[in-house]
Order: sequence, then C-alpha cells, then structure tokens
Amino acid sequence: MTQFIQLHMLTAYPPSNLNRDDLGRPKTAIVGGTERLRISSQSLKRAWRTSEHFESALADFRGTRTKRLGEQVFEGLIEKGVSESKAKKWAAEIAGVFGKLKKDSFEIEQLAHVSPEERQAVENLVDTLANEDRAPEKEELNLLRKNPKAVDIALFGRMLASSPAYNVEAATQVAHAITVNQVKIEDDFFTAVDDLNTHEEDAGAGHMGDAGFSSGIFYQYICIDRDRLVENLQGDEELAQQAIAALVEAAAKVAPTGKQNSFASRAYTSYLLAEKGSQQPRSLSVAFLQAVRGGDLLGTAIQRLEQQRDNFDKVYGDCADQRCSLNAQTGEGSLQDIIDFVKA
Repeated sequence: MTQFIQLHMLTAYPPSNLNRDDLGRPKTAIVGGTERLRISSQSLKRAWRTSEHFESALADFRGTRTKRLGEQVFEGLIEKGVSESKAKKWAAEIAGVFGKLKKDSFEIEQLAHVSPEERQAVENLVDTLANEDRAPEKEELNLLRKNPKAVDIALFGRMLASSPAYNVEAATQVAHAITVNQVKIEDDFFTAVDDLNTHEEDAGAGHMGDAGFSSGIFYQYICIDRDRLVENLQGDEELAQQAIAALVEAAAKVAPTGKQNSFASRAYTSYLLAEKGSQQPRSLSVAFLQAVRGGDLLGTAIQRLEQQRDNFDKVYGDCADQRCSLNAQTGEGSLQDIIDFVKA
C-alpha cells in the first residue's frame, strides 16, 4: 500500500506581499464567497528548494532549472579554446537535447530541470569536444537520464515537452496557500527623499509610488507519496528521508521572498499537523470555507482544523494511521518531533 505523508500548516504573516500578480498586488482567491490572500504552489516550491535547508542537507542532489544551459556550454567551449562558430553550433546541439531552442539561439524556449548527473555529463562532453576539436556524435548526445537522482525533481516532478520519456512524475502535491480569514488589499503610498536636494528650488519627493499589501493566517496543505519518492530516487531510502526532512523544515520556516526588504514578514508556522497512512489523502481546507472571524484568529483556526480532522474520522473511519503535531501558540510539540515522525 502506498504510504502518504500529509502536512497541514497554519502560518500567520503580518502585512506583506509575498507573491505578486501581474499588477504587482498580492495574489488572491475567492473561497467561500470571500476574498482571501493566496500564495501559489509554484512560488512556495521555488522558495523551499532554493532554501538553505535544502542547500545544507541536499546540495549534491539538487537540480538546476534553466533556459541558459546552452549559454554555459558555449562559454565553457570558448574558455577551452574552441572557435566561436564551432562553439555556437555545438552548444545548440547540446542544449537542444533538453528542449526546443529559440530561433537562431542556443537558449531553450522553456525552463528545463537538469539533474546534477546530467550537468556532469554535459561538462564531460564539453571537455571531450574541446580536447578533440570535433562536433558531438549522436550517441554522445544521450545526456538525459530517467529518474535522475535529484531531490527537487523527485519531489516536484519534471516535464520535458520534447522528450516526454524523461518526464518525472512528482511525488509531492502542494496546494496554493490561502488565508483562513477574509482580507482587504490595502495600498501603501510612499515617497523617497533625495539626500542631495537642498529644497532651495524643489522641496518635492525624489520618488513616489504605492504597493499593495495585506495580512492573514495561511492554511497550507502538502501531500507526499513516499513510495513514489523512493522510486524516483532510484530506491535510495536514506536520500528520500533526507529530502522529506528538508522539505518539512523548509515548509515550516521558509516563505517566498517577495517584498521581504520592505515588510520583513518572515514567519515560522504556528501549527503543524503531520499524518501518515495508506488511506486516500484529503485536505482539511473545508474547515475554512467559512472565513474565520473574531479576536483569536489563530486559536479559532486551530480548533476548526482539528474539529474537521475529527469529523472526517467519524464519518469515514480513521483517515491516517499515525499523527504528530506542534502548536507554537500553546508551546506543545516540536519541529524535531515532526521531522523524526515523518522520517520513521
């Protein structure tokens, strides 16, 4: 039976703009007929996989998502003495393995997630071509690897439109985080002063602008298919455990970097419920279909989440085999307990 690990988190952010839309305003969603703040799953995953928690624990097993692999190959060939015309042609052939290229360029049209072993294969090929001053042969361009040993690719998946045989099915599903409370987007009108303006002729501001912001308590849901993760990592159980531990710590501590210099809205999660079992996973977002109101938003949100968990158990039977939680409002549990629980 497939082993699922489910994480339910409540994180309170002060005024902030963590994840912006095309107009630069905080992303929102209508839930239960009221407007809520939203942080996209793409933004969250980017923040987690580039966090120091992933860097310190999994640096040798992190992939690189880029359109510019060809540019790096070109520069490597030039540095090794290959002529510019040959370097351009060979770089385009190598980069083209990872996706369709832009016209008359060696830039890949879409971001390609490249594993460490694939990058090493590219670097080895660059060395060979430069040393032997020749173009790559067809067999040498077999640079893609099935189920590459990269934890971020194993966790969040990979899609290569031009080479679907090398796609990787994600082992982790991440919901967009939404606030449990109704929000109103406010605007911060601000000015900046020119330090060298003596105000003799013009006492006006050197710059004026405005920035949208809001605050709230976000519900975040993550579901990890542990069996698929191990399979994606070529059966490496220990690496899978390290990946899960790094993901849990990053999800509990790391937020997107949007407007952090202006709002310093860094926050740790205040409540985290971890569940393990082979039962069909389910989010607890329905607990917040009706927006939370009142003075103790966090306390009420925790009560609603736990009540919804218990009610699902009553009508469907136990929805998980084991559970572990932390509550920073009451000081109960710990992140280390959660990490030990999900790794076991």
